[in-house]
Amino acid sequence: MIIALLGASGHMGIRTLEEFLKIKEVDCIKVLLQKGEKRNKLVKRLKRKNRDRILIYYGDISNKNDLFGIVSGSSYLFNLAAVIPPKSDKHPELSYLANEVGTNILVEILEENPLVKFIDITSVALYGHRNSKHPFERVGDPLMPSVYDVYALHKLRGEYKVLESNIPYFVVIRQTAMIYKEMLIANMADGLMFHTPFNDPLEWSLAEESGLLMANIVREDLKGNLNYDNFWRKVFNLGSNHLNRISGYQTLEGGFKLIGGSASFFFDPSYNASRNFHGGFYYDGDELEKLFKYQNGTIDEYWLKIKKKYPYFGLAKIIPKGLIKRFAIMRLFKDSNSPMYWYKHKDIPRLTAFFGGISEYEDLAKDWSDFSLWDYEKERDNIFYKPIDYGFDIEKEDKDITIEDLRNVAKKHGGRLLSEDFKTGDVYAKLKWENSYKEEFISRPYTVLRGGHWFNPLYVSYVWDFDRLSKKDEIFSSFWYDSHKKDENNCYYMDENYEAKLK
Repeated sequence: MIIALLGASGHMGIRTLEEFLKIKEVDCIKVLLQKGEKRNKLVKRLKRKNRDRILIYYGDISNKNDLFGIVSGSSYLFNLAAVIPPKSDKHPELSYLANEVGTNILVEILEENPLVKFIDITSVALYGHRNSKHPFERVGDPLMPSVYDVYALHKLRGEYKVLESNIPYFVVIRQTAMIYKEMLIANMADGLMFHTPFNDPLEWSLAEESGLLMANIVREDLKGNLNYDNFWRKVFNLGSNHLNRISGYQTLEGGFKLIGGSASFFFDPSYNASRNFHGGFYYDGDELEKLFKYQNGTIDEYWLKIKKKYPYFGLAKIIPKGLIKRFAIMRLFKDSNSPMYWYKHKDIPRLTAFFGGISEYEDLAKDWSDFSLWDYEKERDNIFYKPIDYGFDIEKEDKDITIEDLRNVAKKHGGRLLSEDFKTGDVYAKLKWENSYKEEFISRPYTVLRGGHWFNPLYVSYVWDFDRLSKKDEIFSSFWYDSHKKDENNCYYMDENYEAKLK
């Protein structure tokens, strides 16, 4: 049996490759690498130890000719390839090629190769911003990528292409926030570290867990345990156990404890965004765990591994904390991805997206005594899933979905179901819909009800228009107004040069 793996050199990819090598039925793993990537050495190291079982192809996911060889003859294709933040923020054109164009090409090839089973990894970023008002998210929630998050936008479009495709066997898996051994060092190199609001919910999975899940999908399928009823042609959230649910502040706190400090010392409450990130607790994150039994670690164990792998972090305890704050944290104020940089350069569009405006940014608390910190650890047992009105019973099985359900969902979105014929339970039929602004689109009921996709400008342009949309769309507004005012009327967009604009 042959497995094709895209994104093998990534943090999730290398763990997946290691796990695939443990499956005796796997004769060969084809991997696609880009020439010149530093992390290719990790794949080549495994290649030297498993010379006959790893076949390396060089090319680019956005080049169709580079993909034919890796797909041909494979039983499975795992797409873990992605250009993620902060690289996608600095190079949006690369995000477009990898996350959208590449996925579209894969769909074209796989529709012509129906025997290849496709596992497509997308992201929690598709849901957009969540806070303590609605900390839980689930499959079926509306997809509202955060403003200027081109990674999430491109993944959104790629995922939609997969869900609307004619590939016989596919599954979409939305990875939650993932921790890996190099994460702390990577995050200390970019202003992206200031994008996470201190009070936002984050659920962390380990890269090793995600790799094990990929391998267990193959194992269970070889046993004949996966079918259309329980897995294929569906969307899942890849979550972790409840111990890995913490806040943005607690995430920072865990890292700074390694050097004998605390988040409250190294960060001021005015350093980080107050909205417009992505994250949340997966209400249905145990669905994959029930099928594949992959969850096997905690974030506390992760920090211990970091301490062991990088013992020099402990040496920082003898360095004056003020120096660390100045040269490790405050130096990033000059990074173009940091709020301080936006403020200095009068980047009003981003200050509005992440804070509500320049005055809101200026009014942020400067001292922790003036900041209301969400103590999730203390409140854990009193935080519950708060359902919204989706227009239908979201717990209803696919086979029982009726045309009235579809009409009610469209109405909640402020639109209409235009198709008049629908056979109860036929959730993969192509139907015609109309959104709240009279724009028509074709989509499957599964894509809308279970995928959370609903046509808006993001599907065809770089326009985040949720202030306008939420005024007529009750499903969007259920989450949008958790962090936005109802009288906001901002339309965020990017021009042809990916420059942030506001109107």
